[in-house]
Amino acid sequence: MGNGSHKESGLSKSTWSDADFEEMGWHDATIHGLSVQPTDDLLPRLLFDLDYIVRWVHPVPPATHFSFWVSPVTLVFEDVFDLEGDLDFKGFAVDLEVDRVHRLVPDDARPNFAPCPLWHIEGHAFDLKFRASGFRQYFRQAPSLVSRQALPYAERGGCGFTELGFS
Repeated sequence: MGNGSHKESGLSKSTWSDADFEEMGWHDATIHGLSVQPTDDLLPRLLFDLDYIVRWVHPVPPATHFSFWVSPVTLVFEDVFDLEGDLDFKGFAVDLEVDRVHRLVPDDARPNFAPCPLWHIEGHAFDLKFRASGFRQYFRQAPSLVSRQALPYAERGGCGFTELGFS
């Protein structure tokens, strides 16, 4: 497991988990891929390949636009069940961008399962809800300072689900 940090961007480590949830924010993160991965256990894993915005950089005059420290990451939810959602692409929209990620206490009792949070990922063109025991997020590369909120496809190494943080 990588333990990389990146002082310029403010990233303190390259692998995060649900224990770090309060420090994290996925607003405007671009999703490049999604995978439901079977396991030897009963419940599958849900993996996302996304560009995570580590830090928004305010413009310094005469510049008028933000810049962004962005890193490709693999976000992995464990023991996933009750997955449901909507996808609503209209017109020429091609990007899946996250608005917010919520960790909620479910209002039902599931006697056959250990208590699991209800996760709600709100997107600009989608909505996902599911139960999962927790997550890990792996920063696959050190963050890059870019003028957009997503990395160019070639720079991010294409689409991938590597579960190893950079060193």
